[in-house]
Amino acid sequence: MLRALQPADAPSLQRHADDEAVWRNLFEGFPRPYTLADAQAWCGGAWREVGEVWGIAVQDHVVGCISVRRDAGWLRCNAEVGYWIGQAFWRRGIGSEALGLVSDWAFANKPELSRLYAPIFAWNEGSQGVARASGYVLEGRMPQSAIKAGRVIDRVTYARYRTDAPFETAAGTTIHP
Repeated sequence: MLRALQPADAPSLQRHADDEAVWRNLFEGFPRPYTLADAQAWCGGAWREVGEVWGIAVQDHVVGCISVRRDAGWLRCNAEVGYWIGQAFWRRGIGSEALGLVSDWAFANKPELSRLYAPIFAWNEGSQGVARASGYVLEGRMPQSAIKAGRVIDRVTYARYRTDAPFETAAGTTIHP
């Protein structure tokens, strides 16, 4: 189940986020260790700085998060999705289900969006599998495009496209799917 984060979710969130295997696959700014104070701040509203965020709940315990952060200006038809789930819940289809639900929600509720994209560390086969299972396709590889734990690393980008909106080609032709 996806739901709004609540202050009472902090202990469960902290327990699942404070895992080196989770941290290894998240952006450089994700805290390590992930303290209860970090979880309390996040569940108390710090998530609002990111965009739209939901807790991924299993039996009403938050075991991860998923977000949609819209790009601005001339790139506002794009939004970045980000997701993580506690290691105890890997390989159960929970991440794929969550990403599918959030992607469907974004296209239904944000009419200007035409593309959702997920930047993923190239070594993270699990997150790539989540993206593929949710209808995302590999757009490209970006060698030496990020820093994690003091190392320059490669990333890949997966994307999913709106299929019900007209778009214009480089030649100026409007296409109606």
